[in-house]
Amino acid sequence: MDIGFTFNKKIKHYWLFAICLFIAIYFSFQTICGNRNIYRLIALKKEIAQAQATSQKLRQEKNRLQHLVDHLSDKSLDIDLLDERARVVLNMVADDEFIILND
Repeated sequence: MDIGFTFNKKIKHYWLFAICLFIAIYFSFQTICGNRNIYRLIALKKEIAQAQATSQKLRQEKNRLQHLVDHLSDKSLDIDLLDERARVVLNMVADDEFIILND
């Protein structure tokens, strides 16, 4: 009677071990090959870094343009900036002026 009880106990331990092994293998497989795997996580982190860099560049460009708009407002009109923008937009210069194009 004691041998049968020990045998049943061993079978239960094997089943428990098999279930734990299956769960470990399942989660390992999902970590490597699933829809939300490690490679996708790395790719998403790269996309986030690129989006943040683009956002920073656009924010700087917005600030630069806002600075120009502020100088063209009624409160602080910069005559030189207004003259420069008018010449660029209208594509006109005086006869005695030289133009140096700059990117």
